[in-house]
Amino acid sequence: MGKIITKEEYKEKMKDKLKQENKKVVLCHGVFDLIHPGHIIHFEQAKGMGDILVVSITSEKYVRKGPGRPYFNNELRMKFLEAIEYIDYVMLSEGYTVDDIVEAVEPDIYVKGEEYKKPKEDITGKITEEQALVEKHGGKIMFTAGQVFSSTHLINTALSGLPEDVRSYMESFKTRYSMKDIKEYTAKVSRLKVLVIGDIIIDKYIYCIVQGMMTKDMGYSARQKGAEEYFGGAAAIARHLSSFNENVTLMSIIGNEENIRLKMFDELADSINLKLIYSEKVPTIIKRRYLTRNEKRDEYKKIFAINNIPEKIGYEKFVQNKFAEKLIEIVDAYDVVFLCDFGHGLIDEKIMDIVQKRAKYLVLNCQTNSSNKGMNIITKYHRADAFTLDQQEIAMAYPSYSDSDEIKLKKLGKHLNSVGWLTRGPLGAIQINKNNEEEYSTQECPAFTLSVKDTIGAGDAFFALSGIFTAAGAPVEIGTFMGNIGGALGANIVGNKEHVEKVNALKFASTLLNI
Repeated sequence: MGKIITKEEYKEKMKDKLKQENKKVVLCHGVFDLIHPGHIIHFEQAKGMGDILVVSITSEKYVRKGPGRPYFNNELRMKFLEAIEYIDYVMLSEGYTVDDIVEAVEPDIYVKGEEYKKPKEDITGKITEEQALVEKHGGKIMFTAGQVFSSTHLINTALSGLPEDVRSYMESFKTRYSMKDIKEYTAKVSRLKVLVIGDIIIDKYIYCIVQGMMTKDMGYSARQKGAEEYFGGAAAIARHLSSFNENVTLMSIIGNEENIRLKMFDELADSINLKLIYSEKVPTIIKRRYLTRNEKRDEYKKIFAINNIPEKIGYEKFVQNKFAEKLIEIVDAYDVVFLCDFGHGLIDEKIMDIVQKRAKYLVLNCQTNSSNKGMNIITKYHRADAFTLDQQEIAMAYPSYSDSDEIKLKKLGKHLNSVGWLTRGPLGAIQINKNNEEEYSTQECPAFTLSVKDTIGAGDAFFALSGIFTAAGAPVEIGTFMGNIGGALGANIVGNKEHVEKVNALKFASTLLNI
């Protein structure tokens, strides 16, 4: 048997044998993306604590350092470790935590680096739980000492792990802000009381294999492979926010379909406070998207879309009034309001007026889509504290060939008396800073990844993270930084199948700052 073994092989062939021989088993765990002198010293010290050294790595699909990481795949990382003389066995962990390995190995000693001695500084917040699990199985945790190196730093600088424009931006950014600042504002975010208002949309994804064109008509012929559905719209934004804050309320109007109502409470109510009004006339919005997948690049291309949005948009008068009355009743209790105006009839002039007058801090997104093109322009609002929009939306707000995006963004900032962001997909984002009542300036930030699965939820993730950090008092530039992280992570999630998790965002932030 070689050094590289499975958990099952270890349990069946090695664990009892080593116990009978009274061997002291030591476990180290990590990503180990690029082996450096710090790792060698770590393994040497760990082996000195016992007789058998087991080293496990996190499987690539569970690594949370941002898109494009790990730099090396599972096989190569295990090969690197196999060649190190101090190591007796190498394993692959299939999970976000080390729990599966601890359960399989039951180490006498679990070894972590010196940087994990202070649990409060652990971004994942898992070191205390790991220690409890190791002790439950009769082991103990110990720490190695010595100079701390960083695989992330080496990859970012020596192996071009980051694009040149991102590396240049981060070199400048880190002269003003540190990971400590990000953590402090993250803590402030968690203390806010957050209200999200907007349409709830059911996104149905139908996966297809395109066989070609129809023989007698102009259209695709495709074979359906499967289907999934996720909560989109304001629900997706609330889910992103709920990972950073446990006090998020989602307020919306949906149809009276029992299956959708039960699904919402089943999937969302544990993390989001739902305040829903029901319409007998207007159904819950469902958007069906037909997609095909590029197997080599793990990208998805949409080939067709269908929705059930009524031709004449508008809820029953008494339903809209009930919604407005409920909003007036609760809005003053919230520190920040996210207004998600998708242009599907929920946000009428009365709701706009209430929110603009009463919200303590207003984060605004007014979207253009195929069903409302030219009818839902952000300049219909006169007040916001922060906003996001894309290039199509700012072009509709200020239809000029001669004005640049920066000029249009300054005009919008002055109109709303607000800071904000223009998102530009692979070109990144432009932030607008409010220097004083009359003077505004702009600053560009590159996209943090060009690795993309599906861009459908990237803008919502940017909106959620940029808005919540500025609402917590962070400088606009930190809002830009966290928003771009949200957008990069969101672009690597299919639809709104998952939300951007706080630990993933902080891990990615740490990766970017480690240059």
